[in-house]
Amino acid sequence: MPKHQDETKAAYDGIVELYASLFADRPEAQPFTRAMLGTFAELVRGTGNPRAADVGCGPGHLTALLHDLGLDAFGLDLSPAMVAHARRAHPGLRFGEARMEALPVADRALGGVLAHYSVIHTPPGELPALLAEQVRVLAPGGLFLVSFFATDGPEPVRFDHKVTPAYSWPVERFAELLARAGLVTFARLLHDPGSERGFLDAHLLARLPRHPAPPDRT
Repeated sequence: MPKHQDETKAAYDGIVELYASLFADRPEAQPFTRAMLGTFAELVRGTGNPRAADVGCGPGHLTALLHDLGLDAFGLDLSPAMVAHARRAHPGLRFGEARMEALPVADRALGGVLAHYSVIHTPPGELPALLAEQVRVLAPGGLFLVSFFATDGPEPVRFDHKVTPAYSWPVERFAELLARAGLVTFARLLHDPGSERGFLDAHLLARLPRHPAPPDRT
């Protein structure tokens, strides 16, 4: 496991209860997030395959929300402490430990994948491989919703996240990465920051075509 993943795992293991108390009710307080999650769930249901993974699920609150929205949702996270908390908080749902770069999911098995601020700690050079793994598990026509911190500049910006170092991304650059992975971005939501960091909050909703072209390796 890369060093930054070890550091991220240890950092989140150490703040489980605090993190859960801060974020468990956050979707209810964020109308933009609720809107995108509701749209994502509706479109995943429309594919006829309601199976959806919440990757980087943390304490499991969004996995539970996706379940309430009619999806057969399960959560995966790098942090064993977060997974243990999620299992206690939501005993009727499934949670497991996994790296986003190596999901324990069969090829083309899912109607949807949610990555809610769970890619922000991934260094830019490693992000294409991570996105390729999300595409691997999506069935043709499946949906991918990714949320991240956005910057107006031309390059990703490393910053000192409260838990462990993270990156903000130019929205166009991130959309290009999705396209190279084989996804078609068809909805974008960019809004004022929800925190004191000052970065914009970005949500990109993309679809894997039913007859996907090979990923762009350039």
